[in-house]
Amino acid sequence: MSDRPRGYGMTAEVSDKIQGKYSPELEREAREWMGDVIGETVEGPIQDSCKDGRILCKLINTIQPGSVRKINESKMAFKQMENIGNFLDACVAYGVPKTDLFQTVDLFEAQNIPQVVNGIHAVGRKAGKKGFNGPTIGPKEAAANKRDFTDEQLKAGQNVIGLQMGSNKGASQTGMSYGAPRQIHDPTA
Repeated sequence: MSDRPRGYGMTAEVSDKIQGKYSPELEREAREWMGDVIGETVEGPIQDSCKDGRILCKLINTIQPGSVRKINESKMAFKQMENIGNFLDACVAYGVPKTDLFQTVDLFEAQNIPQVVNGIHAVGRKAGKKGFNGPTIGPKEAAANKRDFTDEQLKAGQNVIGLQMGSNKGASQTGMSYGAPRQIHDPTA
């Protein structure tokens, strides 16, 4: 909805903060990666090329076949928004954290395009981690590094004062009485 008012006060500040996070370079990378994965050129800004959700559905179906059963070709707004919703549901089912994704209105109404770009990058990271043999985007997703400590090691660690906690060696309050003493006057006297 391009006729949405810009907003004033806090609404305008939030909108400016969101738009301040936008990176044309990250968007270009996301468009090129999507195009390489689906075998089509993704032209123009993401809010225009992906607004109907068809490219996004093709993307997740290429990465994980059968993720979106039916891609709506209709020009009706609710069908286009359904495509975006189906893409997001398929991403969550694929293992992309919901916090890394975006909401339908972020793309459909172009309310938070930086989050849309971040969501596409998150899909790419997860695809790389799950062994997708196609093109990759962004850094490799980190793997868990679980550590198992014995009870002895855990007990030994309780006796160590870490440097983050500081040290009280040599600390005292001597010399803290410089200047004039605090004057407290009784107003009733």
